[in-house]
Amino acid sequence: MKLIDAPAAATRQGLDRSRHAAPQVFEQLRARILSLELAPGTVLSRADLAARYGLSQTPVRDALMKLGEEGLVDIFPQHATVVSRISVTSALQAHFLRRSIELEVVRTLANARNAELVERLRTTIEKQMELRDLKNYEQFSLQDQAFHRQMYEAAGVPQLWDLVRRLSGHIDRLRRLHLPVEGKTLAVVRDHTEIVDAIANGDAEAADAALRKHLSGTLHQIDQIRTRHPTFLADE
Repeated sequence: MKLIDAPAAATRQGLDRSRHAAPQVFEQLRARILSLELAPGTVLSRADLAARYGLSQTPVRDALMKLGEEGLVDIFPQHATVVSRISVTSALQAHFLRRSIELEVVRTLANARNAELVERLRTTIEKQMELRDLKNYEQFSLQDQAFHRQMYEAAGVPQLWDLVRRLSGHIDRLRRLHLPVEGKTLAVVRDHTEIVDAIANGDAEAADAALRKHLSGTLHQIDQIRTRHPTFLADE
């Protein structure tokens, strides 16, 4: 295990004092865990986090408990809180849920043939291409999420996107490990383009096939990811 170091522990943005502190600490820590800035095995000290945020330990405790509910940290009472290893089982279940919902989403959009949505999605893909060329993986990931969120919103099920995101912490970390691999970002852009083309053409079957291929990419590489990061993954 490794302790969170002082520079990484410092908050990048001050907390909004008009909002409750615990959700903000949760959001910031969650983002850093998903980006792997806080890698599996990192020890999170409640006292250190409270000091750095300028808070009592209560909101920090609440934030860590919520991260624990998502399986992103392991809490050892009276001992330590540690960023969890990536559960392959949880990742597979999150993939099953997301695929089930998103297949219906793309079919709905293909049948609707919304030209304005197609343009918005193509604009997002263009941003991804720019970020891919810059090898800016963090912003690339955010645009990837934006692309899928736009589809859920257009299909009228934005709350399902929130549900999927809440349960996708383990598979999101797998995808983040896979993203720097040669050809992966290009494959994401290509897949997104195929999905949008199918939606624009009103071809639900093609949209279905493109989405299935897109969502399965990382899962097909689990063995390779495990070889590159043997301490990060767990089979449970």
